[in-house]
Amino acid sequence: MAAVKPYWKGYLKLSLVTCPVALSPATSDTEKVRFHTMNRATGNRVASRYVDKVTGTEVIIEDQVKGYERGEGEYIILEEEEIDAVALESVRTIEIEKFTPRESIDWIWLEKPHYLVPNEKVGEDAFAVIRDAMRAENVVGISRLVFGQRERAVMLEPRDEGIVLWTLRYGDEVRPKEEYFSGIKAQPEGGLAPLMKQLIQKQTKKWSPISDPIQDRYVELIAAKKTMKKPAKAANKKSSGGDNVIDIMAALKKSLEENKQRSR
Repeated sequence: MAAVKPYWKGYLKLSLVTCPVALSPATSDTEKVRFHTMNRATGNRVASRYVDKVTGTEVIIEDQVKGYERGEGEYIILEEEEIDAVALESVRTIEIEKFTPRESIDWIWLEKPHYLVPNEKVGEDAFAVIRDAMRAENVVGISRLVFGQRERAVMLEPRDEGIVLWTLRYGDEVRPKEEYFSGIKAQPEGGLAPLMKQLIQKQTKKWSPISDPIQDRYVELIAAKKTMKKPAKAANKKSSGGDNVIDIMAALKKSLEENKQRSR
């Protein structure tokens, strides 16, 4: 797969050390099957347009502006030049404000990963010095960067020869886990834990990327439509009625026995 063209270019700065860098998304959904809205009668695509909510007339792109609602039905109009004029320094520069131990940032604060690399040969040495110093101290850098006219907190983590930049969630975006987990009081009986441990050991394998079954079914459906064949239906598993109480010990023993039979 070819490298994706960077969608942001700017500078990485630590005190007086500065180097040009480029940023690219570390993940992609371009391979996903995408659907268009169609007109069933004509088979043509349906186009979406902006219309005046009151008059119902279409608004051409030259007349489309940003508006902030200050009251019901009252808006303050902002021109693009006015919005651009308040651009922050973090639009162009990732300035590392502080460092923190990597383990102090829990997984829930991490939002989306990006690859940060040097953008010019002349800046590779400065980039490498910042990267290697963070790795040696086992710390990550905390900074800010503007994404889509919104300033986000970001974390810079050294990874291999580059740096992974994670956008971070703000404090009011994370719900405290205690609100959900504190009510769980169940403790497993003594004999269950060893059996569960055995089952986990039997089913432990090296990680490999997981395919999306829904996407696979979409591909099959589209292929069947191309050849005008009826796609195979996925098997429907009927839920068994009766008593919903599960004998956990028996289920674990059965799972282990099935694993042994497969091994033989």
